[in-house]
Amino acid sequence: MANVNYLLFESAVGFSLFEVVHQADTVGLELPEVKDAMKDLDKFGKMVKLRSFNPWNSAAHGLEAINLISEGIMPDHLKNTLELNLPQTSGKKSKIVLGVVDKRLAGEISGNFPGIQCEAADTSEVVAALLRGIRTHAGKLLKGLQDGDINRAQLGLGHAYSRAKVKFSVHKNDNHIIQGIATLDALDKGINSGAMRVREWYGWHFPELIRIVSDNGTYAKVVLAVGNKKSLSDESLDELANVLNQDEDKAKAIIQAAKVSMGQDISDMDLNMVKDLADNVSKMADYRRILAESLDKKMGEVAPNLQVILGTPVAARLISHAGSLTNLAKYPASTLQILGAEKALFRALKTKGATPKYGLLYQSTFIGRAGPKVKGRISRYLANKCSIASRIDNFSENPTKRFGEVMREQLEQRLEWYAKGIKPMKNTEAMDKAIKLVMDDEGDMDIDTEMVDSHTATHAADSKKDKKEKKDKKKDKEEKKEKKDKKDKKRKATSEDVEMVDAPDAAEPEKKKKKKKSKSE
Repeated sequence: MANVNYLLFESAVGFSLFEVVHQADTVGLELPEVKDAMKDLDKFGKMVKLRSFNPWNSAAHGLEAINLISEGIMPDHLKNTLELNLPQTSGKKSKIVLGVVDKRLAGEISGNFPGIQCEAADTSEVVAALLRGIRTHAGKLLKGLQDGDINRAQLGLGHAYSRAKVKFSVHKNDNHIIQGIATLDALDKGINSGAMRVREWYGWHFPELIRIVSDNGTYAKVVLAVGNKKSLSDESLDELANVLNQDEDKAKAIIQAAKVSMGQDISDMDLNMVKDLADNVSKMADYRRILAESLDKKMGEVAPNLQVILGTPVAARLISHAGSLTNLAKYPASTLQILGAEKALFRALKTKGATPKYGLLYQSTFIGRAGPKVKGRISRYLANKCSIASRIDNFSENPTKRFGEVMREQLEQRLEWYAKGIKPMKNTEAMDKAIKLVMDDEGDMDIDTEMVDSHTATHAADSKKDKKEKKDKKKDKEEKKEKKDKKDKKRKATSEDVEMVDAPDAAEPEKKKKKKKSKSE
């Protein structure tokens, strides 16, 4: 590893460039004397020397620079600092070694300055130790600063940086979707587990109720309304009907079943325990219904097209698995197709077996309705449409579900094509139809019809261009074939001429023999 010549220190007050006067090697850093020297300002001041210090012009300037650095981009302020303060070098052997903190920033600096070789702190112990010492004594080493300036700058810049990172649009916030679908899944597990306990516990007292009421939430509410089956009578009909959404037939069936029930008696203490558990299950079921409605409404605002294609639960799980709608929009369709089946994919790659055809998309109704032989094909087609829908939802300013409706129609037609052979609409036709529907919703038909016509005309021109290119290619192939046939004919003709020329030469000895024979006679 080459000796470090300079160090770039990125602080909350600006960029500073230090020249390394004396440095210890990797082994020397472990010595107690060197560690003590790092903590002592007098001794550490002899190791490094301040070359340049460029503070921020304002807090906004510092925030912009830090945001760029966090993304691995070199700000113009830093570029000017390096150009003015680092010596110019030429050749590979005379490169300057610059120590930096961020590995991505090191690659960016090396790409912009060929004469600088960067060493990152996470790969070089020497650079990490020297930058740690500069950070410890920054208040004294940087000129023009007072006590506490760096701490105040760090606090202000940290708050501003955090606010900029967590800033979001209220109308397009997918974080609530991620938390909502996770809560919904947890509630489903809790409701199913609690309802199973209620059914088994109360079933000893009233076993016939399970056959009449199948829904978990409704069953818990009926348990609260019935209590002890002996207390049921014809007067309880209206109360039971209210619990069962005015279903009097079920209410009558429950009352008749209670009169001839084969269940055992239950004590008041046990009945109170069952009622408490049923009350909790009922409250969770009510909260789940409210949360599902809220999630459905939120998905209609954030990702309406994806919601129309897949439905709220599957679309929300895709967004949650990807981390955000932006991440999902960046995924190609092949990655989106197997989201949720990562373990199966890596297992198949390791064992060299068949890779999975679908992950979370398997929960879609389109996969279930497809035949066994075309499940993989419809899964790939569904992933393509979901990828397009997620990008439209993420990058459009005013999301609309019209594109999702048209793409869902395409999926329906594709299923019919696999089953009955009915030809589906083309993508250009589908997009034209979706654009017209969007224009109708906006109500600006005069201007927007021209846009649609120009869009259609563009596709028509592209199709004509493609046809012309195909004709030209076909014509070129025919010309090449004709040329090749002519060459073959010429070769064949020349070979026949050679044979004709060679034939008389071969017949000459026979003629000479005949002449000799005639002379001898």
